[in-house]
Amino acid sequence: MTRTILDIHILQNVPPSNLNRDDTGTPKSADFGGVRRARVSSQAWKRAARKEFNNLLPPEELGVRTKKVAQALADRIVERNKSLAPVAVQLAAEMLKTATGSKIEVPKRKEKNGGEAPAVPESAYLMFLSRRQLDSLAEIAIEGSGPDGNVKTLVEHLKDKENKAAARKAIDARHSVDIALFGRMVADSADLNVDAATQVAHALSVHKSEIESDYYTAVDDMSTEEESGAGMIGTIDFNSATLYRYAAIDVNALHRNLGLGLRDDESPSTPVEKAVGAFLEAFITSLPTGKINTFGNHTLPSAVIVKLRNRWPVSFIGAFEEPVPPGPNGGFLRESCQRLAAYVPHLEAQYGITTDDTDSWVFRVGEETLGLAPLGAPVSLDSLVRDVTAAVAQRMGSAK
Repeated sequence: MTRTILDIHILQNVPPSNLNRDDTGTPKSADFGGVRRARVSSQAWKRAARKEFNNLLPPEELGVRTKKVAQALADRIVERNKSLAPVAVQLAAEMLKTATGSKIEVPKRKEKNGGEAPAVPESAYLMFLSRRQLDSLAEIAIEGSGPDGNVKTLVEHLKDKENKAAARKAIDARHSVDIALFGRMVADSADLNVDAATQVAHALSVHKSEIESDYYTAVDDMSTEEESGAGMIGTIDFNSATLYRYAAIDVNALHRNLGLGLRDDESPSTPVEKAVGAFLEAFITSLPTGKINTFGNHTLPSAVIVKLRNRWPVSFIGAFEEPVPPGPNGGFLRESCQRLAAYVPHLEAQYGITTDDTDSWVFRVGEETLGLAPLGAPVSLDSLVRDVTAAVAQRMGSAK
């Protein structure tokens, strides 16, 4: 079976920063090619991309990942029927227990102020549901609880096999874009799991990266001239790097995940086009916000290579197994681009990956990226997103 795989490769310069830190507050790192590299976890960049979706997609296309799922569902019940506000949380909890098989209980923890935890039930783990799924559950809860919104009536309603099946189907249909891309695990009901259509690699620096430490002080505004010393002192670790970032989308899996959410007025490829376009732009332009106020390290990628394949996802991290040395005038970007320009055609030729199998696009900024010229003519970000989504639509149409 012919597959449709979208590979995204990015080179991005990041100045002194602490994008993604470990439990000690130190920027994450990893050993690769015999040297220590700067690292940003895949989870950190997926979170950044999901947040960027809020600027690219309408709310109904997105999901909510939270332990407070009963409150989220209760809010939708009240939106439809304000008279149910007093019992909305209880109705929501019963619906979620039946639909997901999970315990929805009031947490035993104490609030930070020493009081009892609020009497709002939560799930034991983060639950990822689309807004459309929550809307469907809200409608079932309202209908099943009768005209008075009786919780016992809803419980009896959900004991019926057909009604219980309808509740579970509501959870497993109309997946949001972010659920379809990144997947979902429902620990208590494996049949409700959604396999991720997207893989995101940990970003690695193309060169050796040292961790440095900044010693800082803060002055007390109320101190007099006679009072010496700082009001606060501290240290923060940071690094800087030219990062190689990679992600791959299994477009066929994405289509399967989104399939139940198709509207009658859409072509089969429309939801996939929306999801691919949103992820492509979000992954390119997003940035984890760790210590962003401290360092102000707002950068955008200098180079992006996109490949649309019909067989394997392929990372180009092998081009940087030998760490990139600084150029004659400093910097790592120029040499990194030249490495890719030499590595990619050779890798593809050795594995029999031809231009007939692969569509390619190159987005680049600055003369340091001129070395990528052999890989394709440069395009703008807007045209990159537009052309890639059109190519995906064409391939999905041909696959029908």
